[in-house]
Amino acid sequence: MSRIRIGQIGIGHNHGEAKMLAVRKFPDLFEVVGYAEENPAWLDKRGGARGYEGLPRLTVDELLDRCDAVLVETDVWNLTKAARQCIERGKHIHMDKPASGTPGEFQALLDTAERKGLVVQMGYMYRYNPAVVKCLEHIRNGDLGEILSIRAEMSTYHSAPYRKWLTNFNGGVMYILGSHLVDLAVYLLGKPLRVHSFLKRSQFEGIDLADNNLAVLEYEKALVRIFVSSVEVNGWGHRCFVVSGTRGSVNIEPLENTCVMTYADTQIAKNPYEDEKIDEGVKDIPKNCRYDTMMQDFHDCITGKAKNPFTYQHDALVHNVISEIVGGVNMLGTDIG
Repeated sequence: MSRIRIGQIGIGHNHGEAKMLAVRKFPDLFEVVGYAEENPAWLDKRGGARGYEGLPRLTVDELLDRCDAVLVETDVWNLTKAARQCIERGKHIHMDKPASGTPGEFQALLDTAERKGLVVQMGYMYRYNPAVVKCLEHIRNGDLGEILSIRAEMSTYHSAPYRKWLTNFNGGVMYILGSHLVDLAVYLLGKPLRVHSFLKRSQFEGIDLADNNLAVLEYEKALVRIFVSSVEVNGWGHRCFVVSGTRGSVNIEPLENTCVMTYADTQIAKNPYEDEKIDEGVKDIPKNCRYDTMMQDFHDCITGKAKNPFTYQHDALVHNVISEIVGGVNMLGTDIG
């Protein structure tokens, strides 16, 4: 099996160290050449983290000279710019989410990657969630019939410092977390006819932030409801992905740690006034293994063993929809969080 020489640009993204730790679990798949970070604030805050122990810190040029693929893990506002550097140098990228820059800037990156035949894997981890994968199986098999409704929530009770960091972004927590759910909804239903946004500011603890948000994606027959809050007590336990169709439904709640997935179809739920369903018994992924399958798939896509089902066109559409939801991708980029 071919080993991929891989490096990481940036340590500022909140998922950056976890991605590096995941890659380092698979020395038969990846040869880690090092990481690049020039911001002294991030070096002071995260440079000594376990994920980077024993790795050389390189300049961006040195890193790109030595690797075949790159984990792009900069501050969110620099993601597309850094990814563009990698693509221009002919490197496959895992790019954390959500994409930065305007839809046009991100589209240009994807167009170049497609023209060069380079893998672009976005860091939407729920693509690899076992319950979501099982849900997609049901949909492909026709078990749910025609999809008419998706209800998705990804909320948290964030600390004040994190909520202050979220003020960097148009749409606040909807931009950062809601993008995960837009990714899944668009994968299932494609481009919405219309997008409706309700970006509410609770002013909790005096922080002026879009922290209590709802987006509705309208399709010809279906409705998608995406709720994302930064001020929801036990929000982790309320995270869900519910898909309903003309023949059946899937309810994943909570989404992870601990994941609970139930399934019902017209043969199981015969009484419309009773809660009739079966537990799918989906095995959860431990928190420290959240990105393992994603990184293995990145390797397989690069080596040709697998094909990324999330196309360049899909990734562009996700960025377009989230941009419409939040009123345009715009960020201050003044606080490392």
